[in-house]
Amino acid sequence: MIEKEEVVYEKAILIGVITREQNEEKLKEFLDELEFLTFTAGGEVIHRFTQKMDMPNSKTFIGSGKMEEVKAYIDQHGVSTIVFDDELSPSQQKNIERILEIKVIDRTHLILDIFAQRAQTSYARTQVELAQYQYLLPRLAGMWTHLERQKGGIGMRGPGETEIETDRRIVRDRITLLKNKLKTIDKQMATQRGNRGKLVRVALVGYTNVGKSTLMNVISKSKVFAENKLFATLDTTVRKVVIGNLPFLLSDTVGFIRKLPTQLVESFKSTLDEVREADLLLHVVDISHPQFEDHIESVHTILNEIDCKDKRTIMVFNKIDAYTHETIEADDLSTEPTKAHYTLEDWQQTWMSKIGDKALFISAINKENMESFRKRTYKEVRDIHVTRFPYNNFLYPEEFESYSKIDDNIDE
Repeated sequence: MIEKEEVVYEKAILIGVITREQNEEKLKEFLDELEFLTFTAGGEVIHRFTQKMDMPNSKTFIGSGKMEEVKAYIDQHGVSTIVFDDELSPSQQKNIERILEIKVIDRTHLILDIFAQRAQTSYARTQVELAQYQYLLPRLAGMWTHLERQKGGIGMRGPGETEIETDRRIVRDRITLLKNKLKTIDKQMATQRGNRGKLVRVALVGYTNVGKSTLMNVISKSKVFAENKLFATLDTTVRKVVIGNLPFLLSDTVGFIRKLPTQLVESFKSTLDEVREADLLLHVVDISHPQFEDHIESVHTILNEIDCKDKRTIMVFNKIDAYTHETIEADDLSTEPTKAHYTLEDWQQTWMSKIGDKALFISAINKENMESFRKRTYKEVRDIHVTRFPYNNFLYPEEFESYSKIDDNIDE
């Protein structure tokens, strides 16, 4: 019998600063998310360091006294990686590495590393590689000793193996080559999207790890990879779904995140074209997450950046099975704050249900309230279809009830 190989996590510490723009509560939220990102990348966070300052130190991000404290902790506990919550300048990273003598990465580098792990297709790998080289270019001068000292692990995937032989000219040439490659693939993908005919397009959008891929699997009975880690899905997956007598295309897109690296937004623009060209957005929210309101705002910000904020959207609050009463103030619900009392009627009396045109509350993993989800999706898709093809005779939403088995794609 073959023994299962034990996963070894790198010991890591996190560093963040409290500033005029970022209070202590907000920093805690970001560090909680950064810890999850570190775990996803293969690290174990054993400590956090925070410092209150008007603005980060231009040379070392944190002050000299705090840096000495961090150095002492690293030496005592054998830490191999230090992760900063904000993007470091090339000079900051170089200075910190010289003082601490361990691997130093920032949030942007960490997210890029996770994307490098998750990229499955040639297209996704090309997008990630481009973003990595764009991040690397201004940091080449101080990378050599860092890379000679550290081999493998978090932040060392992708083009890292060849960086020692690389200079700025070669990196710029590589960036140009990757951009041209993406342009070619983008044209091919645009042609593919054009060949899908006039079917209504529906796109799942939302913060990372809110359950989009799980919902995609339930609706389309596909086998999209879903895992309780950030950025489980990078490649856009498109499936044809039929509800009642009405077919439409459903796409699962990459999750959004706060402080999303600029390089990734640029590299994944074509992936986001699935969102731009969608007729209907299903904005999935993890209602069990304490900061779900911030997640909603982050998604709205990115949708605004790609000119999709005004698209027809259904708010879908997922994971009602994982909700605990600490997530929402007790006054928001009509019953005592005990999980057993949260019925769909209770959810519909909260302020969340007023977002958009009557939000939906579901549990994709437990298939709870999926009937309402199907009916609502059917109605919205049909309205779009009738507008596009006014002479086609499709059933009205109230006739939806006449189906004894509405969707073989969903039912067990």
